[in-house]
Amino acid sequence: MSAKISIVIPVLNEASKIAKTIASAQSGKNIEILVVDGGSQDNTVELVQSLGLKVLFAATGRANQMNVGAKAATGEILLFLHADTLLPSGFDRTVRRVLCQPNTIAGAFALQIDGSLRGLRLVEKGVNLRSHFLSLPYGDQAIFVKAETFKVLGGYTQLPIMEDFEFVLRLRKNGKIAIVPTPVITSSRRWQKLGVWQTTIVNQLAIAAYLLKVPPKRIAKWYRCKFSSSTQNY
Repeated sequence: MSAKISIVIPVLNEASKIAKTIASAQSGKNIEILVVDGGSQDNTVELVQSLGLKVLFAATGRANQMNVGAKAATGEILLFLHADTLLPSGFDRTVRRVLCQPNTIAGAFALQIDGSLRGLRLVEKGVNLRSHFLSLPYGDQAIFVKAETFKVLGGYTQLPIMEDFEFVLRLRKNGKIAIVPTPVITSSRRWQKLGVWQTTIVNQLAIAAYLLKVPPKRIAKWYRCKFSSSTQNY
């Protein structure tokens, strides 16, 4: 039998997006879906439960929520999916095939953003070039990894921000990260709040600050001030 894929979805006030995300995940075979709520104040939990799925609960924070989901997972492969991101058809076969490649311990998908603004096409191109040439995907690209590798690396570091960036840096030191050319489709809502270029600049400044050893708590506070909202932006 093919390897089981455990799809971990951290959520916080995602009632408007979660049903479509779950539907895209359910298109796969031999998968389990673990939705981990971080304290939603809307009807996210009730909606997920109405779809026949069990909801796990954890303290707010994507790193913590993903670790809780990974701990409860029973699959040989872990796939971490943002609540506003849709998996492509056939993702399960692709993930299994990629992780069978020599020296490959993890992977992610190319990125497509669902907005129509021309600037978003440039963002996509930049993200996909970075991912391909630097093996540096981010969390909205549905990072997947062998469960044993995740365990050996100790999972996500408990950071208030940049947890996916830090995790991928550790992955790169231990093996190959493959980038699947078929894209996931993520919501454009982040770029709609501040505009494409300002959002891109804010994201790059956050990365630069992290690399310059600015405390993640300080980066997170600044970042959230920029993107303050009742929806998930942690």
